[in-house]
Amino acid sequence: MALGQSAPIVHEVALEGLERTDSTYVFDFIKSRPGDTLVIVEIEKDVQRLKNLVSIGDAQYRLDPLEKNRVKLVYELEEVRTRVPIVNLGGIQGNTWFQLGVSDINLEGKNKTAKLLYQYSDRRHSFNFFYQRPPRLSSRWGYQLIANKWSSREPLFFPGQTVLYDYDNNGLAADGIYQLSQTLQLSLGGSFFVENYRKSQGQQVEVLPGPASLRIAKLMIKNELYLNRVDYDAHYLDGFNGFVRYQAVLNLDDHSWFHSIIAQLEQYEQISGRGNLAMRYRLAFSTNNESAFAPFVADSYINIRGIGNRIDRGTAQAIVNVEYRQTVYSGRMFSAQLVGFGDLGTWRKPGGKFKDFVRLKERRVFVGGGFRLIYNKIYGAIFRVDYGVDVFDSDQRGIVVGLGQYF
Repeated sequence: MALGQSAPIVHEVALEGLERTDSTYVFDFIKSRPGDTLVIVEIEKDVQRLKNLVSIGDAQYRLDPLEKNRVKLVYELEEVRTRVPIVNLGGIQGNTWFQLGVSDINLEGKNKTAKLLYQYSDRRHSFNFFYQRPPRLSSRWGYQLIANKWSSREPLFFPGQTVLYDYDNNGLAADGIYQLSQTLQLSLGGSFFVENYRKSQGQQVEVLPGPASLRIAKLMIKNELYLNRVDYDAHYLDGFNGFVRYQAVLNLDDHSWFHSIIAQLEQYEQISGRGNLAMRYRLAFSTNNESAFAPFVADSYINIRGIGNRIDRGTAQAIVNVEYRQTVYSGRMFSAQLVGFGDLGTWRKPGGKFKDFVRLKERRVFVGGGFRLIYNKIYGAIFRVDYGVDVFDSDQRGIVVGLGQYF
């Protein structure tokens, strides 16, 4: 389309295709304004920012010529469904679970999130309520509120003996969020929670180490710096994100303090149009108490696929996950991917030393493959199946089922 010798002027900026999303919210992410000289590179940046919104599945732009060397800039948007029921299930060796709930990640059309969730796991019942008002370019402040009742069956590792405990964590949390820039945000918050441990019934050994029960009330202060430079194109990701999180926990019974710091980086690269390389690096340290209640776990669903459920604990961890996703089918409604992965982790034992990181018996290396079925009309609707095998012990293996990409 010929637009004349000199650069055209943007006379009007319009949106098409919006149903639920608030147009004033969307304009917060568009920098092209009426009266600006037309710059295609800046418009393409606007398009990518719109694709990164959770409520927008696809975005394009169109230029309608007007008289006197002016154009109407139209952003053509395709929304995805964001108000959905939650019906999830998963399973690994020693642990099966399911979730029921409802979630809306575009509340009031402004990408606010509200979620109510019930989870059943190992005959234990958990509930969670989450609300977040994210920052936006015109208002850099946001916040989130959490009410949580988490119940699980946790193995605790005593010398020569593993003891199962019924664990309950009931708490309230609030965080304030400040947008430092378009890609960088800082959050500061706190929570009050009560932990209850009780030895699980039905264990084969009658005399077990550890207390029969334990109740601890705690206060936590959390500070996090989060950077997100990931660009979305449907289910393809390109770029990186990461965070550094510091937590300080006060035990209200004995007034002791517990500290932890976690740094994590995720990188994504789109390859040859239909491939995605994904990498995750995680390093974490905590107060090195010699205790069975160490905070970091080796878990099939969290960090090492195929390893099992809560098979080890430590006061420090180093994790590397590498995954290649190849799209083998791409349709308007559904897409499918085949996945190959490698997961490596190492832990410092409670009360241990840094040399634990390089000790062979503390390393876990699993490789495997999987499958993803993606429903393109709902944000994050990805059914995942992975099968992992220990590189050093092929008898150690397992299948992991869940919703969403592993990372």
